[in-house]
Amino acid sequence: MKKYTGLFSAGMIILLWGLHLSFWIQEPIHWQSPWFYLAILVQTHLYTGLFISSHDAIHGVVSIEYPRLNHAIGRLCAILFAFNNYTILRKKHHHHHAYVNTVDDPDVHQGNFFIWWFKFMFQYIHWTQILAMAITYNLLKIWFPMENIILIWELPAILATLQLFYFGTYLPHRGTHEPDNKHQSRSQAKNHLWAFLSCYNFGYHYEHHDKPYLPWWKLAEAKEQNSQISSR
Repeated sequence: MKKYTGLFSAGMIILLWGLHLSFWIQEPIHWQSPWFYLAILVQTHLYTGLFISSHDAIHGVVSIEYPRLNHAIGRLCAILFAFNNYTILRKKHHHHHAYVNTVDDPDVHQGNFFIWWFKFMFQYIHWTQILAMAITYNLLKIWFPMENIILIWELPAILATLQLFYFGTYLPHRGTHEPDNKHQSRSQAKNHLWAFLSCYNFGYHYEHHDKPYLPWWKLAEAKEQNSQISSR
C-alpha cells in the first residue's frame, strides 16, 4: 500500500479542502466566535497542503508508477489553489533546484523581505490566473455571501502564499552563501509538529534539496537521520 500513499495524501487534502470550504462559505459569520477564526487558519493550512501536493507532483512522487496521473493531480491542486499554472510552477521550480541561490534562481532574491516576496510572487502570477479568479468570484457571489467568499475562499489563499514563502523559501534561503553548504539551504530545528503545522515539513529544507525525491511526509525521517549524523 505504500506506493499509494502519495495518492491518498493528495486525495485527503483535496477532499478536506473542499468539504471545509463548502461548509464555511455558507455559514453565517459570527465575529465573536473563535471557531470562525480557527476556520480561516484551517483553510489556510489546507491551501498550503494543496500547493505542497502540487509541489510533490512536480517531483513525481504523488504517483511514481503513473506519471500522467501524478501530473494530473498536481495540475488539479494548482488550479484549486487560486488557479495557479502548473506548467509554470513546474518549470520554475526545477530551475530553483538547478540554480539555487544564484542569479538564475527564480525563487531567491536576497534582500528586503517585502521586495523578495513581491519578486517571488511576480514570477508565478499570470493574467489568466487573475481573470479566472475574477470570474469565479463573481459566480460565487450568486450563491454565497461576499464576506464569506473573501474570508474563506480568498483570504486563506493569500495567507497560504505568505506561509509558503516565509517558511518554505525565505527562512531556508535567507542569507545562505556558505561555501560548504552544497544546497545553499538551511533547515529549522527538529520539531516535527511545528514543521508540519508551519509548512508540511518544508522547514526541513536542506533535506528537501538533498533528497527531492522524498514526499513531504518523509522529510521528518530525513531530518532524524541528519540529526543523528551531526550528533556523532
